[in-house]
Amino acid sequence: MPGRIDARLAELGITLPDVGSPVANYAPFTIAENMAFISGQATLWEGEYRYIGQVGKEISVEDAYQAARICGLNLIAHFRAACDGDLDRVRRVLRLGIFISVTPEFRDHSKVANGATDLLVEVFGDTARPARYICGAPSLPGGAAVAGEALIE
Repeated sequence: MPGRIDARLAELGITLPDVGSPVANYAPFTIAENMAFISGQATLWEGEYRYIGQVGKEISVEDAYQAARICGLNLIAHFRAACDGDLDRVRRVLRLGIFISVTPEFRDHSKVANGATDLLVEVFGDTARPARYICGAPSLPGGAAVAGEALIE
């Protein structure tokens, strides 16, 4: 019988991606007591990077929002792995970090990051409204426009 969060994902028509292997020397997540630290997740979908480039140059704010949503889907897939397959074990999303590849003139970082935050709240409810930080960078791994990491209880 699916749990409450799996039922919510089905209701929303959301299918989570498979959790791939790390692309470098790191763990996809670590657990300390009742917290899981999820490593950075980029716009990797079905084995390929989506939304490649800088926001404000090749990537629009609207597309970057969708890129952040893909990062959020990858984070939720890792939440599932960290919780031994049971997303109902996620009590809160404590922190969300979003990294955005941007031009120096770009100023709408929050609009992009909302792609991941909106998804988390849509799936988990208000307990997923995290403390959040956003960082603009000239480039990200794989050329991705957006990447995100999370801390969950």
